[in-house]
Amino acid sequence: MANDPDLPAGDQPPEENPLAQFLAQFGITPGPDGEFDMAALTQRLQGVMAQFQTQMAGFGPTDANSGMNWTFTKDIARRVTASLGADQTPSAAQAGQVRDAVGLADLWLDEAISFPRLSAPAVAWSRADWVEGTFETWRKLGNPIVTSLSAAMGALMSREAGPGEEFMKPMVRAAASGMFAAQVGQSVGRLSAEVLSVSDIGLPLGTHPQVALLPSNIEAFGAELESVTPSDVLLFLALRESARQRLFAAVGWLGPQLHALVEHYARDITIDTSALEQAIEQQLSAAMSADDLERAGQALAGKLFEPAVTPEQAEVLERLETLLALVEGWVDEVVGHTMTRWMPNGQALTEIVRRRRAAGGPAESALKSLVGLELRPRRTRDAANLWAAVRATRGAEARDAAWHHPDLIPTSADLDDPLGYAEHGHQVVPDELDAELQKLLDQEGGQ
Repeated sequence: MANDPDLPAGDQPPEENPLAQFLAQFGITPGPDGEFDMAALTQRLQGVMAQFQTQMAGFGPTDANSGMNWTFTKDIARRVTASLGADQTPSAAQAGQVRDAVGLADLWLDEAISFPRLSAPAVAWSRADWVEGTFETWRKLGNPIVTSLSAAMGALMSREAGPGEEFMKPMVRAAASGMFAAQVGQSVGRLSAEVLSVSDIGLPLGTHPQVALLPSNIEAFGAELESVTPSDVLLFLALRESARQRLFAAVGWLGPQLHALVEHYARDITIDTSALEQAIEQQLSAAMSADDLERAGQALAGKLFEPAVTPEQAEVLERLETLLALVEGWVDEVVGHTMTRWMPNGQALTEIVRRRRAAGGPAESALKSLVGLELRPRRTRDAANLWAAVRATRGAEARDAAWHHPDLIPTSADLDDPLGYAEHGHQVVPDELDAELQKLLDQEGGQ
């Protein structure tokens, strides 16, 4: 959008003056002297912006700092979900089947793991319920990108010099934020048609630990499997989600650490300002509407973030992939070991889940669109083997006790030497603060 600094605004060639092209969409052209009527320009731009703000106000308040309208984002996610097929509220029979499956899964897990049952009852969700139930987490994970987007817009606008640029800043920011909102909404909506449970992608996405399964998606998933009954599929997935949610509930540091790593990665993402600038120019030329923003967000998907990854991001990505692999590997090990006693035909389902996870699919696409994160925990099978080795060597209690402190869990190096970790594990060396705290606790206890 930059002009030739040696030429007045009215002398800019039309094809090199995007501002003039944009204003011409609204019938605003330079006067005989080549200058714009600033009063008319201001009035017209304010009119366009007021019309757009009125339309967006129908979705609720827009964040004053970022320009993001999260209700607009959720509305897009809900509409994308609805467009992907019928999404009825689970029936009473389906809700009962989910409760029964989770109840049986809990009985089996009581004997298999050290972590207690959840206090929250298991629920059956529609895809729309999943969007509603996980949206606050998506909003939290997306906030660092909104901050980076605002910074990129500030840098973009600071190098612009031309009549009306100051008046266009609110429109440009609204266009950029609206396109990202649309991109997030589309990604979450598409993901809702693929997930089988609330935290199917490995991240804790609910507002609190709770087992939530999606019967319609599970039915579609099971229809593609041979020699496995629908009840076995439901029970298998109930086992997995129950184990995962028990882990998240019992290990207080785990969920926040996973979220923090995603947000840390997102904070260092680089916005492709050239792609953003081009998209904004096209969007402003369309005179801005909610529908235009939705289409523009879809077109911008995959182009907003520059592909370069900093050394710090690479380190964060390795830590995140390792931690996710440990979570999913632990779930694989626990469920696999449980099924050897109660559900021998479940091993085939474990392999299907592993292949589904290895393929990436919508979960990977959603994270890439949201925070530029190409996440695929490649070492889940290694992690499952390590946890199985710990159980075989030191027992299930030692396997689960490794989650009690971040320093106790295996590292990526331990995944290369699972037998070594299984035999020795890690020892937490208390620092001075820990030592002083223990001393106080001993004194309180009369020791």
